[in-house]
Amino acid sequence: MSDLDLLLARYLNALEQGNASPYTVKNYGADIGQFLDYCGEREVETLHALRRDLVRDYLAELDEIGYARASIARRVFELRAFGDYLLRIGAWEDNLFRRVYAPRIPRRLPHYLTHEETAQLLAVPDNNTPQGSRDKAILETLYASGVRVSELEGLDVRDVALSSGEMRVIGKGDKERMTLLGQPAVSALRAYLTSGRPKLAGERPSLALFLNRFGGRLSVRSISEIVRRAGVAAGIEQTVTPHLLRHTFATHMLDGGADLRVVQELLGHASLVTTQIYAHVTQKRAREVYGRAHPRA
Repeated sequence: MSDLDLLLARYLNALEQGNASPYTVKNYGADIGQFLDYCGEREVETLHALRRDLVRDYLAELDEIGYARASIARRVFELRAFGDYLLRIGAWEDNLFRRVYAPRIPRRLPHYLTHEETAQLLAVPDNNTPQGSRDKAILETLYASGVRVSELEGLDVRDVALSSGEMRVIGKGDKERMTLLGQPAVSALRAYLTSGRPKLAGERPSLALFLNRFGGRLSVRSISEIVRRAGVAAGIEQTVTPHLLRHTFATHMLDGGADLRVVQELLGHASLVTTQIYAHVTQKRAREVYGRAHPRA
């Protein structure tokens, strides 16, 4: 076993001691081990003999044999973490892995529903049944507020103020924020709270806003399935998820002229950079419309 292999074994043991998941330890061991095998084939078995050109050649070879950019970028990240560990234990004086650049990964623009598809989706639930009334309120609330499914699942009745069209949600990091509800969402929630929810609750008291058929809080998984099934019933080709409705909310807001910082606050994004991806979506759509509409485009 080479010196590099011994150092990798120490690193994986440190990860285990640091409560890293078995999945993480296994992946790091396999990916970094693959690089060390590459080093061994070139008779490089010590840190002292390791050079940046060797790392760059390794990454170039991965690219040549068809590895995805994301996979190559992940290996760079893992090697950097390994190098940082070697610095901490005094085995290395310079983490040369941090002088090797990962390939740029094209940022995928989020999918969203058109206005027509959104209208079809919201028309699916049957308001004459308790479950239908609940499902209508769920869909309208997701689209009107852009909340995450976990935030919707955690809502209690007291968190919704129908008179002012506001809703209090607890987001990532237990951060509290207020979101807004349009009139259709307020009407759907009022109908659900008036007739649908009492029938679902029965004799079982619950603080939860959205209830299952046993009167308990509706789970994230159940909410996602309700949304998915509504998408199928609406005849929408792509799979409809709560997160897709969050994307749709943001895109439609920006299309309608909303300020980017307002959308950031409503979505609960810590950084404006995260919200800016939706601006790219609207810019792309504007370019497509321009290309179709302008006679000299």
